[in-house]
Amino acid sequence: MQTKVRIIGGGLAGVEAAYQLLIRGYEVDLYEMRPKVRTAIHQTDKLCELVCSNSLKSVDVNTSQGLLKYELDKMNSLVLRCARICSVPAGGALAVDRHLFSEKVEEELSKFDKLNIIREECLEIDDYTIIASGPLTSDKLSEKIAEFLGESDLHFFDAVAPIVSFDSIDMENAFYQGRYNKGGDDYLNCPLNKEEYENFQNQLSLAERVIQKDFEKKEIFSACMPIEVMANKGIDTMRYGPLKPVGIYNPVTNIRPYAVVQLRKEDNYNKLYNLVGFQTNLKFGEQKRVFSMIPALKNAEFVRFGVMHRNTFINAPKLLDTTFATKQNKNIYFAGQISGVEGYLESVLSGLLAGIGMARNLEGKEKICPPPTTASGSLTRYVASATTNFQPMHVSFSLMPELGFRVREKAKRKEAYSERARKDLIKFLEELK
Repeated sequence: MQTKVRIIGGGLAGVEAAYQLLIRGYEVDLYEMRPKVRTAIHQTDKLCELVCSNSLKSVDVNTSQGLLKYELDKMNSLVLRCARICSVPAGGALAVDRHLFSEKVEEELSKFDKLNIIREECLEIDDYTIIASGPLTSDKLSEKIAEFLGESDLHFFDAVAPIVSFDSIDMENAFYQGRYNKGGDDYLNCPLNKEEYENFQNQLSLAERVIQKDFEKKEIFSACMPIEVMANKGIDTMRYGPLKPVGIYNPVTNIRPYAVVQLRKEDNYNKLYNLVGFQTNLKFGEQKRVFSMIPALKNAEFVRFGVMHRNTFINAPKLLDTTFATKQNKNIYFAGQISGVEGYLESVLSGLLAGIGMARNLEGKEKICPPPTTASGSLTRYVASATTNFQPMHVSFSLMPELGFRVREKAKRKEAYSERARKDLIKFLEELK
């Protein structure tokens, strides 16, 4: 009987997966290529080094991030427990002392005799492996993954348009229509008149951008053009590109808009829409300010802002099931940002579920997944079944099924989502026992 599992990557996901297997009695070979092979942004050789921020976001259980923490606590997450021990004051958020956090994780893992930490680059992908190599997966390992999955299913950058919640769109300034009436309600159109468009183009061209690292610039900009770069090329460039009004007529007035921003469904629940062609490198605050100038989006809630950065990830809906196992080989799992989740604790969640999934697989037990009404279950189902051009995602109430009853006040609606999730998680916890 197989009793050893290989995990590639000593980040948040890899460590959490290792812990879930260790407490279930399995031996783990945890490969971390640092310090022998370094990345462009890591500074140390520590496990679980946080490189972008020390914030793990809100602890309020009536936010999606706070709810995720509640669920991770209930599922016995080592990484979250260490984060709480190493926390620093951050108001309503959980932030950590990065150095102490990494040390605490390594201290807790050192208690397990069945853990072997191997400081070298692992290039073997065979049965009973969890690949948690992160968004900066090495070139050599990327080649091996591409061989295993197929070249077209491995992506090397995020070039993601913003996503807004449907219930925040002003439908008095939007209408469904495909270009030349092709596609039915596949697109939601947000028209702009000449004055609105010119003001929008001007502010977009002036908006503040994120400064990219040298290693990101070449591959991203050769892949697609940010909307703000397009705006800088001339007053009408966007009108001949993603804001082209040709073939679209307002169904009420039968007049063609001067320009039109098209939104496309992002999920099966008709709750998320992305801004088509709006890949952007603007700072998040600038995205909110400028994109809210579009009349239909004046009160838009941005579920995810656009990003353009180095991020190796796989085409998860095609390749993974809801336990993060690959469909082509049930004994190989992916976890962390390479699996198609976005965010620190989302990576922890994927590692936790991959570790549990691997253990159950080895024990011949059926696969289980948190209910879709939970923060955890809704994210895993999005990753495994997103219907459009897949891009990584973090937890959001918008990923969950409708409540089944109307709650007008946003705060009360979030509270209802959270209450339902906590109640529905109980059955999954019973199955884990």
